[in-house]
This record gives sequence, C-alpha cells and structure tokens, in this order.
Amino acid sequence: MNNETVVISLGGSMVVPNLPDPDFINGFKSLILKEVKKGKRFIIIVGGGKTCRNYQDALSKTINATIIDLDWIGIYTTRLNAELIRMSFGENASTEIVLDPSVLISSSKSIIIGAGWKPGWSTDYDAVMMAKQLNAKKIINLSNTDYVYDSDPKINPNAKKIEKISWQDYRNLIPKEWTHAGLNSPFDPIASKMAQDNGIEVVIMNGKPIDNLANYLNGEKFLGTVIK
Repeated sequence: MNNETVVISLGGSMVVPNLPDPDFINGFKSLILKEVKKGKRFIIIVGGGKTCRNYQDALSKTINATIIDLDWIGIYTTRLNAELIRMSFGENASTEIVLDPSVLISSSKSIIIGAGWKPGWSTDYDAVMMAKQLNAKKIINLSNTDYVYDSDPKINPNAKKIEKISWQDYRNLIPKEWTHAGLNSPFDPIASKMAQDNGIEVVIMNGKPIDNLANYLNGEKFLGTVIK
C-alpha cells in the first residue's frame, strides 16, 4: 500500500466514546505518522459519535427538532471532533479541516482531516466523495464495531459476524434511506450505494486495539468485514 492514498472514516465513537479519549488519539496518531513515513497519504473524515447523539437528544428536548435541525447540530459535532484530531497531529496535518468534499484538495500535507458537510449527507458519504475525487478504491471505517453482523448483536446475542459480503447483500441488511446524522449503521445507505456504484471497497473494523488497523495497513491478517 506504499505511496497510496488511504481514506479513513473515523467514527466519533473512537474519538469521544463518552469524553475525549487521548489514549486512543495518541495511539492513532502514532500509527498514522509511522505509515506516513512509509510514503502513505491519509484522508481522515471524522464523525460525531456519542457527542452527536447527546446534542441531538438535548436539542430534541428543547424544540420540536426537524431532521435538518438534527443534521446541522450533528455536523457541528463532527467539526469539533475533527478539529481535535487535526490539532493533535500538529504541523503534520492540513491547516484547516475539509468541510466540502466536492472541492479539490489543495493541501500538500500527507494528513488531511475532514468533517461533516451539509444536511442529508453523513461523514461516510463525505469519505466516499473524497475517495472518488482521489481515485482511491478502499475506505477504512473505524468504529466500536468489530464486524458487520447479520442482525443487531445488541438485540440478538446469536447474531453472526460476516467477514466478507457483497455490496448488494450488505445494503439488504441496513436501512434503505439516510434519516439524520447519528443514524446507527456500520456504513450509511447513501454512502453504500455510491461506493458500490464506484467500485470502492469498504473495510469495517474496530479502532481498538489500534494494532488491528496496523495489521490491515501492512497487509497482514486483521479482524473486520470487507464489503465489495
């Protein structure tokens, strides 16, 4: 994977599981910087995670929030999380986060950080747009989920993990439509269709332990689901 652009959709659940997690951020940063020294370039789109849902819940208790309202409050939480990651990389990362994935990237930095764009699109969708722009054919989705399962493991203790799945079969498992920021799906429906249409492979894996990501980046055996 040397000299390759690697696109990562970094779930907010990794960055802020409850409070900001400096241990994860330091481990993630250390790994990415090692890979940059090998010649890789990283585009990292950061999600909102629990911060997003907390703010959406709070907003819903103060007004009769519309889907657009919920989307906007979620988008701003992704931007806060993205700034945390960008600043953590210091001078190694782009000086600003990417807010519009449809605009060509002008930074020469090896680490580019992005966040939510506008209502109706998730950070997964932003990651697919960035991959398409840069002709990258693989996206790594890091979250607190080990695999894609055939049913929700939080509800069904007998849910079976899936290590490889086609886009069509995966899309049959998840909701058909994007509803709002914070939708709980390993990779959102609209982003999934776009990835399928553009021949982009997505790998779903847990961001902890960080060695799992290191294994994938180095072509070694890893735990996760490959969708293609």
